[in-house]
Amino acid sequence: MPPQSRTIDLRQAAPTPVPRCHQSAICALDTDPFDPAPIRRMRKESAVEALGQQSLLMPARIKAALAANDRLKLSLTMLQAAAAHASDREAPVADWAPDMRQAGLRDATWLRELVSTAYFDDHTLVLPKIAPLAELLQTDLTLMARPVCDGGAPVDAELQQRRDEWLARLGTLAEREGLDGDGLRALTHGDRRGGDSLHLLVMDLHRRLNALSAQIATENIDGAHAWQIKPEDRPLIQAFMRGIARTAPLKFSHPGLDTAVTRDHSRLLIQNDIGTNDVHVLVIEVEHGRIALTYSDLHAGRFDFFRRMLADIGFEWTVSAPRVSSELNAGKPYQLGRAELRTRGVRAQCDALERMASRIVFVIDWNRARRRLQIFIDKAGARDLLWQAAREEWGHMAWLLAGGEELVYSAMRAAGADVFRVGDRLDAVLGREAARDYLAALLRTSSQALLAHQPVNQVADEARLLLAQLLARRTIELDLIAEHAAWCHALAQALGDALDGAGDAAALSARAKDWERRADRLLTEARQRAERQPR
Repeated sequence: MPPQSRTIDLRQAAPTPVPRCHQSAICALDTDPFDPAPIRRMRKESAVEALGQQSLLMPARIKAALAANDRLKLSLTMLQAAAAHASDREAPVADWAPDMRQAGLRDATWLRELVSTAYFDDHTLVLPKIAPLAELLQTDLTLMARPVCDGGAPVDAELQQRRDEWLARLGTLAEREGLDGDGLRALTHGDRRGGDSLHLLVMDLHRRLNALSAQIATENIDGAHAWQIKPEDRPLIQAFMRGIARTAPLKFSHPGLDTAVTRDHSRLLIQNDIGTNDVHVLVIEVEHGRIALTYSDLHAGRFDFFRRMLADIGFEWTVSAPRVSSELNAGKPYQLGRAELRTRGVRAQCDALERMASRIVFVIDWNRARRRLQIFIDKAGARDLLWQAAREEWGHMAWLLAGGEELVYSAMRAAGADVFRVGDRLDAVLGREAARDYLAALLRTSSQALLAHQPVNQVADEARLLLAQLLARRTIELDLIAEHAAWCHALAQALGDALDGAGDAAALSARAKDWERRADRLLTEARQRAERQPR
């Protein structure tokens, strides 16, 4: 007969937590509630860590550790429920869906099956889903112990040793088909007189995390999540966030621009989450009379674009050769550079921080916009357009959200097959400058419309109207040329009549002078139009 089992909700055994002030922080470094393979998968925090700014990671790591604590306790509780159900197969299986959803395990269907498919073979609790359970426990134990055992805080050697021992034991668990009574008890018991258990380790780590949480409580300064700062840091943070706030609407619903700030001895550290790519990272160091930043990007073109924007502010750059790291960007090369600006006084620092922050939004999805613009104009023209969109603070995201290249294709189709044939490029038909002007107007119009919450189909109408107006101006110029040719033809015909002796020579001469003046005026008007609308 299998041993009698009862389920003890291990989640209720947790110590009463202190307020988790820092959990309100939207940390760019670790926002997913649960990633089934966070150690293997590249995240931004690895990039920040590679840049040597460990102190920026602690709030995100504590947040991730507390979430891992919830998952560990739920997993162990469900393991006990599996043993109880295996002891009494007729008993109904509880609905764990709400608990799993709250813990961020909504899609882990195998965890529900862990309870329903477990059975006893003699005294062994057979668990068909033991391998994913072991992996989940290993992953979450690693995440939970990281703030306590892996730097950034005084390391507890005893907890570190216990963590390592349990990671090793969990590694062997995946190779087994089930647990005997001692194995189940070693994972789940809470009696300190009975030796160590995974549950006891989780409880002890939780206590340490609560203590760290109280030490690193964050506050929100104009949208920046800051901790351990000094009063004199506030104007600098507020200046940076003014720049972010000024242009942040231009990213619309795209993720990014979350900001974390802390002090590391003499330096104020600012980290901005530019977007979703793992190596797209910006870390800023502010000291007396100096602003320095480290910027990494997997796209060389976008890196140069950002470098150019900051060079206009006065930053001087030092760019290293492309780097490769097995832990970053799936082992692909990425660009890394440092920039520095010397300043005099707090006001100058605040001004530079505000201007710099206002530029960050323009590198979000920059490469996607460049590729789509290059469908209609050459590479240099596409980059010039994006530069103009940043300088004028239109941005490019609105154009992408409104349809991007489809806006242009739709307008070209509406113009008719007699203007654009299948396969025609916009710049081949209109000319490079006219195509560039049209795309610039479309970027501006898209931004203005979406910022005003106008419907997307109105942007499409504007795209067709803009192209129709451009083509109409082009038609007027052709009409001028045709009229000029008609006057030239009439003048030639009159000259022929005069040579044949037909008509009054004096009258013909007067008419010829008048026609010549009219033809010259048409030529002048056509030239002026061409200069205003170069192609």
